[in-house]
Amino acid sequence: MKSIAYNGSGFVEIEKKTPTPVEHDLLVEIKAIAINPIDTKVKHGVKAGDDPKVFGFDASGKVIAVGENVTLFNVGDEVYYAGDVTRDGSYASHQLVDERIVGKKPKSLSFKESAALALTTITAWESLFDRLKITEKDKDKTLLLVGASGGVGSIAIQLAKEKIGLKVVVTASRDESKQWCKQMGADFVLDHHNLVRQFQDNNLTNPDFILCMGHPDEYFAELAEVLAISGSICLLASAGKEHDINLLKTKSATLVWEFMFTRPMYKTPDMIEQHNLLNETSSMIDDGKIKTTITQELSPINIENISKSHDIVEQGKMLGKFVIYN
Repeated sequence: MKSIAYNGSGFVEIEKKTPTPVEHDLLVEIKAIAINPIDTKVKHGVKAGDDPKVFGFDASGKVIAVGENVTLFNVGDEVYYAGDVTRDGSYASHQLVDERIVGKKPKSLSFKESAALALTTITAWESLFDRLKITEKDKDKTLLLVGASGGVGSIAIQLAKEKIGLKVVVTASRDESKQWCKQMGADFVLDHHNLVRQFQDNNLTNPDFILCMGHPDEYFAELAEVLAISGSICLLASAGKEHDINLLKTKSATLVWEFMFTRPMYKTPDMIEQHNLLNETSSMIDDGKIKTTITQELSPINIENISKSHDIVEQGKMLGKFVIYN
């Protein structure tokens, strides 16, 4: 099978033996992939002289073989998923992936439209409902999404509105990113900083929940200040310096992290929840409640287009998701 790997200085094409699925694994023929900021971070972690690394996470495709313990899928099923950071990734013609982190592709979407969804959907869903523990009882509360015009924010806006009915306040900087957030369903769009003043000036209730897609070093103190009493903050990116968590003490606030690869990395007892949430999202998409967030695309899946997409994503100005398809 063909794989595209990174060797520390550039992408190279390598041939690997097509693997045979065992136990809970599916062998998927890949039809489309999406490029995420984490892809570029993994790339920069590969040094010259290292073994070439096949990475990539989002993918959609067709199941062509299954392991002996597979019960959720059959050969021929069309699927989408975000994979496992500890295994070879989706920059390949075929990939092994555990069925418990795979969802059935939305029937109403193409492979390329579906490839844009899994990683950001899992991240947004787990952040809102597993980490921040938002339930239907919170429908009258306010959610603040910091840096909401990217892939995760685009899905988080829709999930918060459609599943719960939260008031969703987001931050965005450029006119086009602000408009994009409104298209996704945001109730109010603010600039990234001076949040306390902006909430006051616009007569907004301090947020009960905050999901920060930006770098915490830029926002932590400000988020602690604007957060409502007994509120919760969820972070995605690693902090680059120490922060004073005592800022949260008098508010009896909660600080949590979301890392969507935790379940497959540690084979947690509940890892099948990623399968369940992807299937529920598929149903919501087919019912017209959630829409794909693809905004840029290239074809086919090759070295040139993967390199080009990385260059664009690394500029940090993406709206939604970048997809490459065959």
